[in-house]
Amino acid sequence: MGLRIPFPGFKSRSGHLLFVIIMLNANTFVTDDKGIGGTIRNRYEDFYVEEIPEMIPTGDGPNVWIWIEKVGRTTLDVVLDIARDLHISRKRMGFAGMKDKKALTRQWICIANMDSEEQFEEVKNLDIYKTDFLKVVRSRKKLRMGQLKGNKFKILIRDLSDINESAAIANNVLKQLEVTGVPNYFGWQRFGKPRTNTHLVGEALIQNDLEEAVRRYIGNPTENESKENQLARQAYDDGNLGESLSLMGKGMRWEKMMIKQLIKDSKKGQLTDESYMNALHALPKPLQRMFVHAYQSYLFNDVVSRRVEMGINKYIEEDIIIDNGERIVRDKTPEEYQELIDNFEVNPTSPLYGTKVPFAGGEVGEMEKEVLNSYNLDKNDFEVPKMPRLGSHGLRRSMRFKVWDASATATDEGVLCEFSINKGSYATAVLREVMKKDVI
Repeated sequence: MGLRIPFPGFKSRSGHLLFVIIMLNANTFVTDDKGIGGTIRNRYEDFYVEEIPEMIPTGDGPNVWIWIEKVGRTTLDVVLDIARDLHISRKRMGFAGMKDKKALTRQWICIANMDSEEQFEEVKNLDIYKTDFLKVVRSRKKLRMGQLKGNKFKILIRDLSDINESAAIANNVLKQLEVTGVPNYFGWQRFGKPRTNTHLVGEALIQNDLEEAVRRYIGNPTENESKENQLARQAYDDGNLGESLSLMGKGMRWEKMMIKQLIKDSKKGQLTDESYMNALHALPKPLQRMFVHAYQSYLFNDVVSRRVEMGINKYIEEDIIIDNGERIVRDKTPEEYQELIDNFEVNPTSPLYGTKVPFAGGEVGEMEKEVLNSYNLDKNDFEVPKMPRLGSHGLRRSMRFKVWDASATATDEGVLCEFSINKGSYATAVLREVMKKDVI
């Protein structure tokens, strides 16, 4: 089960050579059908995402829930705008998950402790950029991160040579994925695009090299950026901190924060590990934590690629199995495990490597250790002793996810793919099976 891609191309079972650009370390396809190709996100409205809520507002209570529709904006953009216009702390606002910027999306946002009718009307009368309030409802409960079942997608794939044939292929792929599940790869959003370096910063942190971690974030120019940004990064690599800062464009907000801290420290003498630590601490805490997480995700994709080759919906002796509440399931017979996997009640897992993550047993466990060894790593490296708060114990994560209500329809403009998936999973992992190409 599964096709492995020896980059830059691979042969399908039928022997046809297909050239693809792949998500980082996502090297295996589950389906054998040829890809339909095409393009997505030609317009924001081509990529529709709707939250599947875990709970709905009760209709009364001190908290105000807003069912928003936004386009071309991040969830955090909208939340910050609402907090600003209401003159309240961002900490009073909650949401279940971040939704794509380059999309048309719907989700719930909650504002805590808006007791009066006057406050309720003030919320209803807000005018937020590129955001519509479809419902404004009171609720007894607050909304917190992760409180959703999943997301529903409607994605239009354009630029196809034969729309009807492509729809038929897409439908066949989606029906297979409903049975087997989808490899739970982390998508490009996890690593950054077009500047894909978040995991590289994390790698340097794992290697306990703070100077290199900072250099990979501020310096290290790539051709995918503007000339201005490339010059700013090169100036940093050349040791010209002031010149680098003066060249930085509007899109380099976080780099500016870091380099200002370095310039401040450089006035005290030569830059040290403490200086580079201070530069990293200048960043928001969620961004600091993202670096090691991205490197864990990079390694996770490699392990999943190899585990899919063994069978994405197959129990292998000494697998570590979790249920849909992410609890480890023990003491079942192989036949019982297999039945639960077939029904998507449980899933085999792969490691997000960390200091305390357990390995599976048997051949799966040997593979997991082999991947870690291939990067010259062991679990203790994830302590990040110079910045222990950025270290990670690791965890076991499902190596596949469920897709349901999946279909593909031929339209005048392309193939419309509709499906729902679990929270924390990437729609691009579904689309790469359909398109057999790089999907961002």
